[in-house]
Amino acid sequence: MKKLSLEYLIRNPKVDIENPPLLILLHGYGSNEQDLFSFAEELPKEILIISVRAPLSMGLETESYAWYTIHFDSTDSSKFSDIPEAKDALHKIGIFIDEIIQEYKVNTNNIFLLGFSQGTILSTAFALNNPDKIHHVIALSGYVNQELLNKDIGISNFYNLDFFVSHGSVDQVIPVEWARKTPNFLNNLGIKNSYQEYPVGHGVAPQNFHALNEWIKERI
Repeated sequence: MKKLSLEYLIRNPKVDIENPPLLILLHGYGSNEQDLFSFAEELPKEILIISVRAPLSMGLETESYAWYTIHFDSTDSSKFSDIPEAKDALHKIGIFIDEIIQEYKVNTNNIFLLGFSQGTILSTAFALNNPDKIHHVIALSGYVNQELLNKDIGISNFYNLDFFVSHGSVDQVIPVEWARKTPNFLNNLGIKNSYQEYPVGHGVAPQNFHALNEWIKERI
C-alpha cells in the first residue's frame, strides 16, 4: 500500500477487473479507518474499497480520530460543527481522492462515497460541491450542512449524482429531524435519492446494510 496524504486501508477487487469502480469510506467522529472497513468483505467483489482515517487524532493513547471538532452541547445543526476545520477536511479529502485515482487507475465514471455520521456530512458536501467527480453517495446517520456547500450550488449539474440516505429513528447523537430534511433538499436540486429510517440509534441496522449493499450492486 503506497503512502498517500491520508492513512487508509484497501480491499482490492476480488475479481480481475480493469479500472474498477471506487468506493471510499469516511468514518465518524471518534472512530478510525477500521470501523467501516468491517463492511468491506460483504460488499460487491468488483469494487476497489478504500477506508480513510481522519487527520485529527483525539489522543495519543487512543485509536480515535476526527475530521473536525464537534460541539455536542449545541442543539442547532448550524452550530454543531467547526466549519473552518470541516472545510479544511473537505480540501484534504479532495486531494486524497485525486491521489487514489492516480495511484489505482479506477473507473472515474463510477465513484462512490460512503460516510457515517461526520463522514456522511463530509461525503454529502464533497459530492454536492464536486458532482463531476462523485456519482453515488451512501449517507448514513448524518445530514446536509449547507455551510459547507458552494455558494453557487444551485447552478450545478447533478444528473450523474444519486444518494442513498438512511438514519436511525431514535438516533441519540444526530436527531432524525435533521436527516429528514435531506430528501427535500436533494429533490429541490433535482438529485435522485432514496431515504429510509430504521428503529435504531446512532448505528447501522442489519436491514440497513442489506439495503445499501443492494443499492450499490445496482450501480456497478
